[in-house]
Amino acid sequence: MDIPHSLARDISPPRMSKPRKTSESVIPDRKRKRSCPLTSVEPTLAAIEAGKAKIEDHLAYFKEHLSKASKVTSADAPRLSIEQFADLYQKNQHDHGHHFVVHQHNHPRAGVHYDLRLQFSASSTMSFAIPKGLLGNPNSKSIGRMAIETRVHNLWVSHFLLIFKDDKLRVCQILCVSHPQNNLIESASHKTGSLLIWDTGTYNILPRSINKPLSPQTTDEEDSNSASKSKSNTTPENSKLISAFQSHHIRLRLHGTLLPKNYTITLRLPSTNYLQRPNPPLQKPRRPKSTRTLKLKRPPANESSTDSDSDSDFDPSDSTPPPAPPEQDSVDIDTDTDVDTDVDTDTDETTQTHLTNAYPGATNSIGSMHQRHWFLAFDRRSSGFTQRGKKGVWVKDNDKEGEGGFDAFLVRGREYERSVVTGRLAAEVESDEGVE
Repeated sequence: MDIPHSLARDISPPRMSKPRKTSESVIPDRKRKRSCPLTSVEPTLAAIEAGKAKIEDHLAYFKEHLSKASKVTSADAPRLSIEQFADLYQKNQHDHGHHFVVHQHNHPRAGVHYDLRLQFSASSTMSFAIPKGLLGNPNSKSIGRMAIETRVHNLWVSHFLLIFKDDKLRVCQILCVSHPQNNLIESASHKTGSLLIWDTGTYNILPRSINKPLSPQTTDEEDSNSASKSKSNTTPENSKLISAFQSHHIRLRLHGTLLPKNYTITLRLPSTNYLQRPNPPLQKPRRPKSTRTLKLKRPPANESSTDSDSDSDFDPSDSTPPPAPPEQDSVDIDTDTDVDTDVDTDTDETTQTHLTNAYPGATNSIGSMHQRHWFLAFDRRSSGFTQRGKKGVWVKDNDKEGEGGFDAFLVRGREYERSVVTGRLAAEVESDEGVE
């Protein structure tokens, strides 16, 4: 059988494709600029606070920035010169540094509160948010405050995060990060509000119990106590702080510029707060109004009310913890319901920050837990006060030469308190940084 003519004809080959260029493709200028995000322009303070800029010498940068922003204040106003401020920081740039800072922080959501940061390593500080600030009146009816444990902050560490974007252009982008939450910064931004250096200096950790005067006849037990005391004198202050923190009781003496001499406080963590507290909601849900009335049974007339009856009004949904039992003196804990106990001001935390409870550049090697409620009390005896008279009024202890207490002071708020470094009010810090 013969093959049909239509099947026997030649098939034309496909067209040859145009030869491809073997030269290297050129990256458009618009996309080439994206691979070089770093510029030689000096970064703004807002960019540094947001962690979007690199600082080669952070101490020199803040010295210059704070020097330009300094205000002239009265001669009697507590001030720390820029050189003293820098020298204080440099002397504590080592593994056993014991630097502290108190920031007046006006956060857009949490409002005005005071952040106490205590250095415990070369790069890290433990942090407590104190809604009403430190105490300064020994005869106040409420000498106890609430201190909320926050995340571990960095003293100041510039670090680099390398990010690779594997796309058609294979762009390599370097993001230079210097986290803002540290002991040097005084700034303001729309996101975090104003940070003002309320006071700064060094700290000492005192023994948990106040030693009683020794009798003329010294026992073997007292000899061992004196030996342990001499050993503790050689222990670095930051090591004492770590031990006190992990024992949930810190007797802290702050040597600052604004705070008076021998100012001492105690921080105690109640046993109910040993474990991590869950983050409270931004707003407490309102309870729906009930349309029916509940009839409560009245106790018989012959039965007297017990101590447990006084706890019947306690609301477990309230985020304000109950008062801690007094340890040494009769202490009234200030549990004002108007205080917002949610002072977690970091709304953009990373997963790593959430897991480690430490910001970039810091190391949580002390077991810090977020949002635990500590009780802060004014240690009046260690601060140089003694009780006199029938009413037990606290007065300066004149028996202690040069250490007999101080004049009472009050935390007055952002309208009156100035930075000990620049002499600025919080409103002036915001104005200088362009934050209205």
